[in-house]
Order: sequence, then structure tokens, then C-alpha cells
Amino acid sequence: MRCHRSDLSASITVFLIAVPLSLGIALATGAPLQSGLVAAAVGGIVAGLLGGAPLQVSGGATSLVVITAGLVERYGWRATCAITVLAGLAQLLLGGLRVARAALAVSPAIVHGMLAGIGTVIAVGQLHVVLGGSPQISALANIAALPDQLMHSHPITPVIGAVTVGVLLGWPRLRGRARALRAVPAPLAAVALATAVSAAWSVPRVDLPRLTAPGLPVIPGGPVSALVAAVLTVTLVASMESLLSAVAVDALQARRPGPHAPPARLDRELLGQGAANVVSGLLGGLPVAGGAMRGSANVEAGARTRRATVLHGVWVLLCAGLAAGVLEQIPLAALAALVMLVGVRMVSFAHIRHIQRHREFPVYAVTLGTVVVFGVLQGVAAGIAIAVVLALRNLTHTRVTVTEEATCHRVRARGQLTFLAVPRLTKAFAEVPERASVVVELDGSFMDHAAYEALSAWCARHRSRGGRVVLGDGSGRTVSETVSAHVCRPWTPWHNHHCTRPAAIPATSGGQLLGGVSNFQRHTAPLVRDELARLAREGQRPGQLFLTCADSRLVTSMITSSGPGDLFTVRNVGNMVPPPGSDESCDSVAAAVEYAVDVLRVSSITVCGHSGCGAMQALLGSDHEPGARTPLARWLRHGRPSLARLNAIAAVDQNNGSTAGHAAVPTFAGRPAADDQESLALVNVTTQLEHLTAHPCVARRIADGTLQLHGMYFHVAEAQAYILDHTTGVFAPIRPEAGTPRQQDEDPGASAVTLITKV
Repeated sequence: MRCHRSDLSASITVFLIAVPLSLGIALATGAPLQSGLVAAAVGGIVAGLLGGAPLQVSGGATSLVVITAGLVERYGWRATCAITVLAGLAQLLLGGLRVARAALAVSPAIVHGMLAGIGTVIAVGQLHVVLGGSPQISALANIAALPDQLMHSHPITPVIGAVTVGVLLGWPRLRGRARALRAVPAPLAAVALATAVSAAWSVPRVDLPRLTAPGLPVIPGGPVSALVAAVLTVTLVASMESLLSAVAVDALQARRPGPHAPPARLDRELLGQGAANVVSGLLGGLPVAGGAMRGSANVEAGARTRRATVLHGVWVLLCAGLAAGVLEQIPLAALAALVMLVGVRMVSFAHIRHIQRHREFPVYAVTLGTVVVFGVLQGVAAGIAIAVVLALRNLTHTRVTVTEEATCHRVRARGQLTFLAVPRLTKAFAEVPERASVVVELDGSFMDHAAYEALSAWCARHRSRGGRVVLGDGSGRTVSETVSAHVCRPWTPWHNHHCTRPAAIPATSGGQLLGGVSNFQRHTAPLVRDELARLAREGQRPGQLFLTCADSRLVTSMITSSGPGDLFTVRNVGNMVPPPGSDESCDSVAAAVEYAVDVLRVSSITVCGHSGCGAMQALLGSDHEPGARTPLARWLRHGRPSLARLNAIAAVDQNNGSTAGHAAVPTFAGRPAADDQESLALVNVTTQLEHLTAHPCVARRIADGTLQLHGMYFHVAEAQAYILDHTTGVFAPIRPEAGTPRQQDEDPGASAVTLITKV
């Protein structure tokens, strides 16, 4: 099959990232530098062909640097290759048993704590190489030796490291400004520039051995338990990183348009990683794992199939054989700085904040600290132990309080409601007087059957004795649906409806629409069916005609708190009302106005403009000559009177500073309009109200005193509605404490704005 052009370009991009990164990882482990290239080539070709995540890119992994360095220090390189082979066989066994999904059950706090601990160890160790020294055997030893290393650092290597880090950090901004640099990855640019800077000095550089047949791995000596622990550690960390990276790459490619590769098959991915580790160990390569950094670069470069991953491995293999002389010019300090920055970035403050919000920071901190001090396997075990302790504490630690308020008694249950909390819950209920109004707040995510029975029985008993009970959550919201019910609010945008979108419906524009309709049928239709059936029998009897813009951000039912049958809504571009009796008239809007006024007998008409209106922006940006040909340009001519009025007022102000004899530009109470676009939107509301009065049916009803007109403006970013006072031309904000129109008519001082004004 022919390779897609985007796969070819993506493979080159990932290859340019993989080469310096693979050399840096090998340097950090103390393994032969060529072992990093072997792992990259094998990971790309073997895991790329056999794995279950088509766009995942495998190679020597940063999460295995500390582990591999310890194995090389303890057993030697050939024995480390044997451990890599055994770990690959273990992965093949786990993949055959189909246990890959079980790895995702590990708490994210443990995973991120493990990665952060590994990153810390990597960063501290590689800092010694940047300073011209060698890393110590442990993180604590590296930290202890750092002051002496700073005192006796190499005169040139810190400069090379600083140049590398500076380019890595600044390259994304530079690429955004220079189009020619966008195809060059940051690691390649950093290492290339550092190599050029170091050309004039004698510094330690890459030393690649000649290509020879690899020696067979040697089973390490020593206790069998230590060997088993080493194999399990490599298997656990490599598998965990590969599976989590596969999930992350899947999520990344789902966000881009166009055809997507098939979703990751995690058990097959584990089999592919196992095969790659067996081959890499036999050929003298580093342990292999899938990496999120290379995988995300593959997706962002436009890869569509697994051919991009495989080709990247082919390019690495050719580079190792044909470009060894070029690679040997790279200074070791540049590779160490590259890997050091990767290690620093493994400590993600975004992950820390996320974990803190979920109250799992102790798990994260214990895992990180134990990995740094004792090792990866010990850190994961400690994290799991703390997670279990916290889970048990959360299940058993529940606080129940009763407070008497002015209008009710409030019972708060903080924590999980299990059978252990039932005695405290019933004791709290006993303090509530009969016939009292009670609010029960449940600030927890779990309730077992015993607690549910106790709560239900007390609620039924209290209500039967004349009391009132309302159940709420920890935020004070009333709980009116079961836990499995739809929890998104009616105005929640489609892209945030992940909790209820059916799995069978794709997350495309059509899928979102079908998903929304499906959610309506499942959650909302049962609640409104009786009301809609009544409206179907009796016909529509709206009291208001609401004429507004077609802008998707303007949700009329939300800003008016209206339901089915309340509003007769007309929407068009720019909330226009073409005047009657001209060639530019629009029968569609005129017909809707006539139907609402004469047939439905609405009592009011509201014209509502809004901020950020595209029609107003278009009017300000062009003149829309009478000979305009496009439908949009012809339609926008109905806004030209508004633009002419705004320009006329501006001209008067500019000439003599006075608006005598001219209507002033409508403005807001307490602030001026933000810009010309907002001023035009306000003028357009008043102009379209005047166009309404030119329609005979509207003029007749206004003369009879049975129809009233309103002007409104909605500021989208502030979620603030303004109402027009026709007597002053001022749009005043509608306050939350404002009463209904009838209340304000009875008490003119209740509001600064007259909501009902006859035109």
C-alpha cells in the first residue's frame, strides 16, 4: 500500500525528535549510546507493526531511565539486556491474559507521582553531566554531591547546557513567528545549535561504537528475588507508560478534524510492546515503552496511519548506520540538558492542582518522595498503600450536623454514607422537631443500601407527620433526580455533554445534534410531555413576540426564563425589521409580525440586540451599495438606516459638539458604549422599533392601546440584559432584585427603568 504524504512528513518530524532524545536517554542510563538508537528503531518498526495503538511512537522511555541506570550499575549492560528480554516476555504473557485495562484502574495520583519522582531523579542526575561531572548512584547522593560539583564545574559545558535549554524553551515562540522554522522540532534545533556553539572547544562528545553483531544477553547473577523484582519493575513501568500514552494519543487525535486512526486496542498494544522489548534486548537496545511526547508530536505532525511510526523507525536505523560521524559531533552536555528538561517537565503543576482538587495530594506526595528516596517499585507500592488507607478513611469518616435556621432545620452529612454512619444519621434526625421544614444536604459521592433505607424511611415518616423534607447536594442544589440521571443544565453547550452523550453517537456536529435529541428524549421529554400535550390540544397562545438576532450565543429561553408556549420568536441576521411598502421589504419578517399581532394577538413586541453582533461589524466594514449581489449584502441593507443615523450624529458632534435637532445616540445608564459596534447595535434596536411602527397592523394595535413595544440589549460576555427607556434613550440594566413589570407599574420607584412604555 502507498504511504500517505502526511504519514511521510510526520515520520520525518518524529525521527528528528527521536534521535537526540534516544541518545540523551542512553547517556542518562549509562548504557552504550547506540542502545538508544536501537531501542528507537525497534520500537518504531516492531511495536509500530504489531501494537494496538497505530499512532503511538515507542522507543527508549524517560520513565525507565532511573530503573535502567540502576540495573546497569548493579548487573552490567548485557545482564540489563537480559532483564529487558524477560520483561518483554512478561508483557507478552499479560497481553495474552487480556489484563491491559486493569492498569488504568491505578489512581492517576500514583501514576503522576511516580513520573514526577522519576523526573526529579533524572533532572538532578543530568545536572551533574551538564556541569561536566558524572551522576551518582542515587538521587540523594546526587543532591549531596551537587554543591561540590558546582564549585568544580567544567568551564564550557554549563554554557552548552544553557544554550540547549534556552532554545528548547524559546523555540515554540520563534517557530510561531517564522514560517520557515515550523518544520524544525525544538530538540533538533537545540542540539544542532549547541553543537555549533561547542565546535571551537574540546568537550566530551558522543562516541558511537562501530556496528557489530550484538552479543547475547547474560542472565544476571545474584538472588532470584532481586532478579524477579527488577523484571517486574521494568514490566510495570513500561506497560503503565505505554498504556497511558496510548490513551492520551487517542484523545489527542480525537480533537483534530478529518479521518482518524482506529482506537487503541490496549491488549494488542501490550503484546506489541512485549515483542519490541524482546527484540530490543536481544539486539542490545534499551527497554522500550510508548511515549506521550513522541506520540503527540506524531499526531500534531499529521500522521494518519501506523506507517508514520514504522517509517520513523526505518529512518533511525538508517541514521545509525550512515550518519554516525555527524552524531559524534554532538556534545554530551547538550543531550544531558535535553533529558534534564524532559525530567523537569515530568513534574507537572497542572497535574498537582488537579490532584489537589480531588484530595489525593498525600498519595501523590508519598509516591514521589518514595520513588526519589527508595525506587520506583517501592514508590508505587507506597502510593497504593496510602490510596487504600485514604479510601477506607473516606468510607468510614462521616460528619453529620444539625443547625436550626430561620426558615428550616438543616441536616448536613459530610462524607460517604455507609452502614457505619447510620447511627450518627438517625441521631441527627432525632433532633429535628416534628412538622418542621428540613433540608438534608448530602456532601458525598457514595451511599450504601443501609444508609439509603435509613434516609428514605425517615423522610417518609417525617412527611407523613406533616413535615417537609428537601434533599440537596453539597453545593446547596436541590436533588430532584437519581444519581444516574442527566446532570447537565439546559444551557450546557454540546461539547460539555460528555456525561450523557451515547457511546454509539460520534462526537461530530451531526452526532452532537443526535446526542442532544437523544438526551432530550431520555431525560426531558418525560418531564414536559404533559405540558406539551396540553399546548397541543389548546394551541399556542404566546403573550410576546421576541425579535432577535440569529447569533448562536443568544439563547432566548435562557435570558427570558421562558418555557414552551411563552414566546413567539423571530430570529434573523442583525434583528432586522424591514419597513413595509418598499422593494427592500422582506415578506418573511412582515408575515411573522402580522401573524403575531393579528392572529396570535400578542400584547408586546421586543426587539433585542446583543454585543459582538456580526451584522453590525459587517455594516461598519463595508458600504453595501444598492447594486450588491449576494443575499447577505442585500439583507444587510435593512441596517443602513441605523448606520446612517449613527454617522449623522457623529458628524454633528464633530462639527459643533451639539446634537440639537438630532436624536442622541442611545447609551447605557452609568457607562458609555464600548465602541462603534456597540453604539450601532443600540441605534439599530431603536431604528428597528421605528420600522415596526410603520407596519399597519402594529400601528393599529398601538393606537388601540393593546400593543406595547420594548427595546432590549444583551451583553453576552457579562450575561447582562438592558432595557430601553424610550423617554430618555438610555438602556438601563435589569437588576436581579427588580420586581415583575406589574409590581414596578404599581410602584414607580421600584426600578430606575420603565419596563412598559408605549411608543
